[in-house]
Amino acid sequence: MTNIAGTPFECLRFLDAEGKPIRPLPDFASDPAALEPLYRAMVATRLFDTKAIALQRTGQLGTFASSLGQEAVGVGIGAAMTVDDVLLPSYRDHAAQLLRGVSMVESLLYWSGDERGSDFATARRDFPNCVPIASQVCHGAGVAYAMKLRREPRVAVCILGDGGTSKGDFYEGMNLVGAWTLPLVLVVNNNQWAISVPRSAQTAAPTLAQKALAVGVEGLQVDGNDVVAVRHAVGTALEKARNGGGPTLIEALTYRLGDHTTADDATRYRDAEAVSRQWALEPILRLRNYLVGQNCWNEEREQQLIRECTEQVNRAVADYLAVAAPSVEQMFDRLYATLPQALEGQRNDARHFAASSGGDHG
Repeated sequence: MTNIAGTPFECLRFLDAEGKPIRPLPDFASDPAALEPLYRAMVATRLFDTKAIALQRTGQLGTFASSLGQEAVGVGIGAAMTVDDVLLPSYRDHAAQLLRGVSMVESLLYWSGDERGSDFATARRDFPNCVPIASQVCHGAGVAYAMKLRREPRVAVCILGDGGTSKGDFYEGMNLVGAWTLPLVLVVNNNQWAISVPRSAQTAAPTLAQKALAVGVEGLQVDGNDVVAVRHAVGTALEKARNGGGPTLIEALTYRLGDHTTADDATRYRDAEAVSRQWALEPILRLRNYLVGQNCWNEEREQQLIRECTEQVNRAVADYLAVAAPSVEQMFDRLYATLPQALEGQRNDARHFAASSGGDHG
């Protein structure tokens, strides 16, 4: 228990690192079988991650940001949201997006540089990936303000990393949602690294959750490797916001087991032994141990799940690779109603280059 300015911060946890309950589980998890969809979603996300990295390494995908070790954060968020809520993700939140209805094909198209991947067929109201750091907090404030003006029982959910809490956009957006009591839930995925900068070098604040206090927003901390805790905390915060209780900042403590992106080499700045220790805390193993301990999961079901998820990922990859590359002219056609004459030469050059070099998703 950490006490900050008279406010206690306890890291909410239901399952310990071995998957053993340390307190009564919330109502939604009272039946262990109800947790199987969360487990399936985490496994599917990890297999998707693995395949996406393989595609990038073989030139069939652009730079990709893995969620390895952080699956419980995204799955817990996605499982707690209703269809009418709005997700404002960062670039590492495909676990939540997949539960929101974004397809694996759409995600792969996005990471190939094809903006059609952001034209979600199902999650039409959700925002696309936000690559600038923390600007989605300001977007979330605007979305939540619109919901409040319209008196809609909906909530905006914004996800960012620990490094994003050092940006001005974060403080400005949080100040607005606090001052106007807006229906926004902000989840900080504290994976301990902002690219190569460790959490310890980012801020002197003992917790990131306490950054909410200065703007009058409730802040709390959860074990981000415990999907039960994430699902419960986000669900409670959503219900509070939906009923006019205002915003919440949730700091989810987890760890980035992989590189920042496929353009990064984390071995240059991280100790291999320290990373190895974190594997014992990862979320999939934790929930699997719990389900096995409750006699509702076994090796046969595990292998069946892996086969099903692998087939799902492989089908998505095949469909993605079969999508015809967008025309190079689209970058010109979508900018102006009538293309200025000064750009005609550039469009012709682009056509010539595309015709001579060929194009694919790589």
